[in-house]
Amino acid sequence: MSFNRKTQRARRHMRLRQRIKGTAERPRMAIYISNKHIYVQFIDDSAMCTLASTSTLKESKPCNLETAKLVGEQAASLAKEKGISLVVVDRGGFKFHGRVKQIVEAATAAGLRISERAADVAEEAK
Repeated sequence: MSFNRKTQRARRHMRLRQRIKGTAERPRMAIYISNKHIYVQFIDDSAMCTLASTSTLKESKPCNLETAKLVGEQAASLAKEKGISLVVVDRGGFKFHGRVKQIVEAATAAGLRISERAADVAEEAK
């Protein structure tokens, strides 16, 4: 059985989605990267609704690491406006490196938390 790259990514994403669920308290930060654009959504799976989203559709910037960093910062600021501070990351079947990693690192640097444990360690350090 031969699969192309798109099918393999979809299968990886479905495996991930079996474990990752977004709630109102901790929404799912879904990341998707196409050839031209980067998309980030905050999704509440229990209510089946998107709480907030951002992308590069309005800007005509290349889909590179610098743009990924900007999208991560935009996503974090948008999440703060909506009252979201703790999320679970859904990398969408992509490997956690390059642009996906840059988005998550920029979002965490801007104040978004992806794990309760990391938040507890940061509070203990203070």
